[in-house]
Amino acid sequence: MHICSVNQIPIGGSAPVRLMGVINASPESFFSGSYTATPDIRDRAFAMHDRGADFIDIGARSTAPGAPPLTVAGEAERIDSALGELDGSGLTISVDTMHPEVLRVCLKHEIHAINDINGLADREYATIATDSGLPVFAMASVARPGDAVGFDATMQALATVVGRCEEHEIEEFILDPGVGRWIPERGSEEDWELCRNFHAFTAFDRPLLAAVSRKSLLGDLLGKPPEERLAGTLALTMMLVERGAAVVRSHDVAETADLLAVYQKMVEQ
Repeated sequence: MHICSVNQIPIGGSAPVRLMGVINASPESFFSGSYTATPDIRDRAFAMHDRGADFIDIGARSTAPGAPPLTVAGEAERIDSALGELDGSGLTISVDTMHPEVLRVCLKHEIHAINDINGLADREYATIATDSGLPVFAMASVARPGDAVGFDATMQALATVVGRCEEHEIEEFILDPGVGRWIPERGSEEDWELCRNFHAFTAFDRPLLAAVSRKSLLGDLLGKPPEERLAGTLALTMMLVERGAAVVRSHDVAETADLLAVYQKMVEQ
């Protein structure tokens, strides 16, 4: 497997599974517990780091279906303020945005990776990402976020994303199969199909991101709101790690760090 690096932290191969802690600067986020007001972001980021997060992923727009609309300028203003709180922190930061205008604002700050749920479908965005020299977390998307429905379509979308990375000469990238209800045409069963076949995505010879924290497939199965999906998230996370995930994106850093410590102990030779 190709080994990637984010701020000199190796990802994939024999490296430990890495933990990405989620901080949302968007009060509309589907899981209210992930929202952090700007004055509290620095403290929360350091708390996540102290509890085991390798990276902190900062986003300022909810991408959940039905989320209130937010202008690109509004997202840029939010993330600019959030990142300003972390400048000089020494923490490893990724930014979660799909808009080139917002990415430009992010690059004024000390960031170390780009998280694009649009899979570099926007050529202007892809060019900015290339010029930045930063590694990219790229989700399976063809024309809009999460528009690949089912396993076969996701494999094709990931192949498209790999082609975009090669076209734009982005050598450091991590693939995200894109579990989640991104568009109305997708349902829980399509997501479970992706999770059951997660290991197949290792065929691209790239590290994989597992991003299932408190998502709707768990709510549909368990009949519980996001606030009550921690146990289900941990169970699914463990199985995706066993199926090849190299990075786990989580709202619940302390609990997920414990899970990964147990996993690492179990696979020691």
